[in-house]
Amino acid sequence: MGKYSIGIDLGGTKILTALVDKNSGEVLNFVKKKTKKDKGYDKIIKKIINSVSEILNENTVQKHEIDNIGIGVAGQTDRKNGIIINAPNLDFADINIKNILETEFNIPVILGNDVEIATVGEMYFGSGKGEKDYVCVFVGTGIGSGIVQDGKIRYGTTGTAGEIGHIIVDLGGRSCGCGGCGCLEAYASRLAIEKRITGALKKGRKSDIVNYLVEDKPIKTSMIKKALENKDELVTQILNEAAEYLGSGLASIINFYNPSKIILGGGLMNAIDYFYNRTIEIAKIKSLPTPAASIKFEKAKLGDFSGVIGAALLEDYRKNN
Repeated sequence: MGKYSIGIDLGGTKILTALVDKNSGEVLNFVKKKTKKDKGYDKIIKKIINSVSEILNENTVQKHEIDNIGIGVAGQTDRKNGIIINAPNLDFADINIKNILETEFNIPVILGNDVEIATVGEMYFGSGKGEKDYVCVFVGTGIGSGIVQDGKIRYGTTGTAGEIGHIIVDLGGRSCGCGGCGCLEAYASRLAIEKRITGALKKGRKSDIVNYLVEDKPIKTSMIKKALENKDELVTQILNEAAEYLGSGLASIINFYNPSKIILGGGLMNAIDYFYNRTIEIAKIKSLPTPAASIKFEKAKLGDFSGVIGAALLEDYRKNN
């Protein structure tokens, strides 16, 4: 395989774009922008194009040395034709991102979903290296998972396997961005936690987190972490509730698939050990004794770069599998 690729991780809150050395997994340069989906589809596409342009203009690597552009999107994709079928957390539907970027840059483009690319990154250079049967679960604006069986990603009949964020945990429960109700990500995603905190504050609940809030700005993971460290009652309660739901979802994975390992990623998991450890504790308690006794847990080793590294390696992974 060639040496360099550009990886793009398009999520509900951020667009991360990087130039990656595929032989080592090293991120040579990266650009990070806020998604701001409320600004509309055209603005997001423009940000992606500007990010790639910045990468191309700010490196000694020449354009002809770049094999491809890999992009992962938080949603369902038509991998063959490079079309974003539906991305609820982006308000995208039927967008041919492959055609847009290839026309702009004249570089081959390959598309996957965001958790697929993060799973590929962890497979090559992270916590999945050397493992055969495991599941990567990433908690962000939504919740998604990548299923690995015998060293290969399991896509399912329609290519949508791994949508753990949309398993039903509460019949008739909270509304979800997918249009359904009671989905796991409506209870345990970063966005769900933020909504719960905001809602409680509006109802008059007291919390240390108000000391860190910035007007008209979203709640950041760092703010949640500070409030938790100060033993804030509200934030602790909401994180415990989210961990209860997420741990229950992981117990379902353990019971159904019996993986050797579950890799947990996303900003909250990386930054807040309490949330990570509490989630694991619940998962082990609620899963069956035999698989619970053998399951291993590990944080995603590549952190925020899991996705961009995996996106850069996506074409090579598919060629070899």
